[in-house]
Amino acid sequence: MVRSVKIFRTPYELAEKFAEELVRMITESATDKKPFTVALSGGSTPELLFSVLSDHFSRYAIWKYVRFFWGDERCVPPDDPESNYGMTKRLFLDKIKIPSENIHRIMGEKNPSEEVVRYSNEIAIFTREREGLPQFDLIILGLGEDGHTASIFPGNNKLLNSDKICEIALHPVSSRLRITITGKVINNAENVVFLVTGANKAGVVSAIIENPGTVDYPAAHIEPRTGVLEWYLDDAAAKMIDKNKL
Repeated sequence: MVRSVKIFRTPYELAEKFAEELVRMITESATDKKPFTVALSGGSTPELLFSVLSDHFSRYAIWKYVRFFWGDERCVPPDDPESNYGMTKRLFLDKIKIPSENIHRIMGEKNPSEEVVRYSNEIAIFTREREGLPQFDLIILGLGEDGHTASIFPGNNKLLNSDKICEIALHPVSSRLRITITGKVINNAENVVFLVTGANKAGVVSAIIENPGTVDYPAAHIEPRTGVLEWYLDDAAAKMIDKNKL
């Protein structure tokens, strides 16, 4: 695994720089006429990213080569304010030219037990395989204050080692159901990028980055087996990191 940590002054600068990198990756894949598979995240930082992409980069990527998936989703309809897909559609997908068949959403309004099987099969069909698991070109992740990522929460670390592509997850506070890709799928990706902003994440960020794989936060166990792991942080999220340990 190759790991890098990139720190930016503001959330907007972070979003802009990652948008540039994403477009570069898509362009490289399109040049080779290969599909580029991406699992998206919800949250405030991706929300800013989607706005930047639609406002400034919508014409600079060949979107027909991109297949968008989601790393996790709440079990709600797409028009619910809590829907990760709904937020992405409103801010980004409705503003770019992309074939509808390239958008692979988790159907949060469906029966979770049936949807987790259906979505797992859809991922398997439209991504390449490596050692029996789907391999995404890129998985974008957020980070919770409790150290969760995707919908893998503390106390449910079994989802990190599940042999399934997707699982049903339970939010520990609200008890609402979610569907999430599992740790083995995340760690099978070619590129994994954490987008993290805000001082409220600084403690968990420093613990994970300075002690990779040893602290018990779910996000600390994201270590792509043969891929690249990148952390995009703003100054506030990075303020507790000992820069000498990078």
